[in-house]
Amino acid sequence: MMTFMASLREFIALLMVSTIVVSCVDGRFVVEKSSISVLSPYSLRSKHDSAIGNFGVPDYGGSMVGSVVYPSKGSSGCEPFEGDKPFKPRSSRPNILLLDRGECYFALKVWNGQQAGAAAVLVADNIDEPLITMDSPEANIDSDGYIEKIGIPSALIDRSFSESLKKALKDSEDVVVRLDWRESMPHPDERVEYEFWTNSNDECGTRCDEQMNFVKTFKGHAQILEKGGYTQFTPHYITWYCPQAFILSSQCKSQCINHGRYCAPDPEQDFGEGYQGKDVVFENLRQLCVHRVANESKRSWVWWDFVTDFHIRCSMKKKRYSKECAEDVMKSLDLPIEEIKRCMGDPEADKENQVLKTEQELQVGQGSRGDITILPTLVINNIQYRGKLARAAVLKAICAGFKETTDPPICLSGDLETNECLERNGGCWQDSKSNITACKDTYRGRVCECPMVNGVKYRGDGYTSCEA
Repeated sequence: MMTFMASLREFIALLMVSTIVVSCVDGRFVVEKSSISVLSPYSLRSKHDSAIGNFGVPDYGGSMVGSVVYPSKGSSGCEPFEGDKPFKPRSSRPNILLLDRGECYFALKVWNGQQAGAAAVLVADNIDEPLITMDSPEANIDSDGYIEKIGIPSALIDRSFSESLKKALKDSEDVVVRLDWRESMPHPDERVEYEFWTNSNDECGTRCDEQMNFVKTFKGHAQILEKGGYTQFTPHYITWYCPQAFILSSQCKSQCINHGRYCAPDPEQDFGEGYQGKDVVFENLRQLCVHRVANESKRSWVWWDFVTDFHIRCSMKKKRYSKECAEDVMKSLDLPIEEIKRCMGDPEADKENQVLKTEQELQVGQGSRGDITILPTLVINNIQYRGKLARAAVLKAICAGFKETTDPPICLSGDLETNECLERNGGCWQDSKSNITACKDTYRGRVCECPMVNGVKYRGDGYTSCEA
């Protein structure tokens, strides 16, 4: 009896945890990697893996060449560095700051490095182990809001590699490396497939706010890409199941549908008040069916409108999170309510729900993709996205999945300009008298290409010369 009650308490505790992180003892976690090539000194020329940080802005589809610098003091990066941007480059080559693991959160190290002028941060592991993904701390630790302000890439490298870099730097060698994210977004082609693991619950704290803000700000771009046939988008929702022994418990009954098969945590983490976990499961199911039914009628992009409108009109905070409110939203978007009901099935039935069963199966990692264990999670071309969940950063990652010359117009717009031409004209040719420049910003980085001005084509290499 005691064993049963202990197991029940453990299960309830798991369901009471906010849906930000899934506790998965047997989960298969895959680290998304970028490649680092040592270009100089010649004796160290080699290629290494690095684990991309789960914050900041990895340069998907691009690469960066920079000089490695290691601070003479404060190598943990846990305190702001002294001076005015001490790691700002003195030449056209950016500085990549090497820091030691330990003493503080990964994200704080990268923030301090960014503030000191570094273009990227490498964190040296302090033990010999497989690479792990550097994650950000919870919002209540980030009192200064620095995580959202991180705009440079970062990665964890293994101890032996970092020791060889430190030795070369100690010997006054010029250590130059290339960070390459092109392999992190595989098989670019003329269509990008991506999926977003989310949740209809808006009472799970900062990360619930983060994912809804992303949906609202990215909606326009997503719909343009979908309507043009450039992408195939699929939303997904995580659920858990209630162990067979606990199905008749009041906790499982309040948090699950279909007799314990599909469960979600209580939104308020209090069984005695407010909404129940099964309310969340049912709304997750509705939003899945909205996408399925809309997709069948060639209007898959309507999911973005429904989720955005539902969040605004049917918020838990306003006590409007209900079937009736959801149906009002569906009516306003001309969605077929009866078809969506048929898709959802009977939540009281003692049988599998095919839509939610499929979702549970997809939570398990396939091939190079690990299990889905964190909400929100974005997966592009079957690779989990690492970095800031922000409109421009995600759009750039999606655009990196297209073959060059097949990019949709939205990928070539000013929205994704890298602004590299603003500093030293990007190292390109420029006529100082007329201010004509060969520098052009694109989402893949700046290019030096002789321009056409008022019908006159300039020719040259774009770097040192351009002539009309």
